Amino acid sequence: MLPYNFDYYKPRTINEAIELYQVLKSQERKPLYYGGGTEVLTLGRLNYVYTDAIIDLKGIPECNVFELQHQNLIIGSTLSLRVIEENKLFPLLSDTSKEVADYTSRNKITIGGNICGQIFYRESLLPFLLSDSTVIIAGPKGTRKELISEVFHKVLRLDEGEFLVQIVTEKEYLKAKHISVKKRKQWDTGYPLLTVAALKKEGFIRFAFSGLCPHPFRSIQMENILNDKSLPLKERVLISLEHVPSPILNDIEGSNEYRLFVLQNTLLNILSYIGGEEHE
Repeated sequence: MLPYNFDYYKPRTINEAIELYQVLKSQERKPLYYGGGTEVLTLGRLNYVYTDAIIDLKGIPECNVFELQHQNLIIGSTLSLRVIEENKLFPLLSDTSKEVADYTSRNKITIGGNICGQIFYRESLLPFLLSDSTVIIAGPKGTRKELISEVFHKVLRLDEGEFLVQIVTEKEYLKAKHISVKKRKQWDTGYPLLTVAALKKEGFIRFAFSGLCPHPFRSIQMENILNDKSLPLKERVLISLEHVPSPILNDIEGSNEYRLFVLQNTLLNILSYIGGEEHE
């Protein structure tokens, strides 16, 4: 239970949701768009999130789409990670999503909630960063389509009253060679140390990271170094570590030094698997 009361609304269209948000704001309310609600419940109990009006987006048809249209895969923001895990249209996304939280939680966590959330892992973002996906965002000024790399800078940059409707990925990326690796301190459960997703396109390996820093990221600088075959494999990996954005997380799950150690070995293994390179 949340330690405060709120009103619940479930609009049926994008415009209805936006208009409702604006009306509530004009009444000096604190409306919050809602997908799966797991983070609202978790952080709300800790008084990190407060709302007196929840706008549930799950009744909007565009937010529930999961289909191929022409040369694109369209994924609605309110689909649960469990649905995405079971549907293999985008294998890298399925492989990454199935490692988020536990089975029960994935039935409620939505793809939009995971991308837009405050918890710093947000692993389901990684495949979209690697595949140059675009996002459909709706708000008071209308609907806009943006490259996810252009609007995600530590967080998904949404203006007041906007929400994520869909993520669009070109079909050519769906079957690209890929790997997603999650490393934990021990066992197969609990919070991760880090997650690394990689995708190979036209002989070039792309990398995206979660759990290493306070936000997910893709580093073109690191990719260029890791793909530079004029350098020995281990040297490439070591040089790439110098370009990890700061700060590197240092918490109960693992120190920053330990995270870098795990990352080094993970990158060597990924390059061996997806790049066909041997390392000692």
